[in-house]
Amino acid sequence: MYEIKVITTISAAHSLRNYPGDCKNIHGHNYKVEVVMQSEGLDNLGMAIDFRMLRQEIERLLQTLDHTYINDKPPFDTINPTAENLSQWIYDTLSKKLNRDIARVCRVNVWENENSSASYFD
Repeated sequence: MYEIKVITTISAAHSLRNYPGDCKNIHGHNYKVEVVMQSEGLDNLGMAIDFRMLRQEIERLLQTLDHTYINDKPPFDTINPTAENLSQWIYDTLSKKLNRDIARVCRVNVWENENSSASYFD
């Protein structure tokens, strides 16, 4: 089994609706996002997936959130933009684009800071 990881960062603001603390106010994070893919085999080039292509797809998706107020962006206009919800949204969106016969997205980790992260995986 092979595991491929790409890490990138974005900066964005959000607020947590109905949260009983300071995070109900608009505040920002320098998010670190790690996407992990898993593969049982390699293609004819000896790759599970091309790092460059994987990074491009991740950055294309995350660019829609970078330097924005995430609460204004679907689906976070209706659900709280928690690290948990962000990780599932990234996972689901990238899985639709990237999963193929030999490789699939298996985990997305989202860090709000160096000490706090949430993961979505199956």
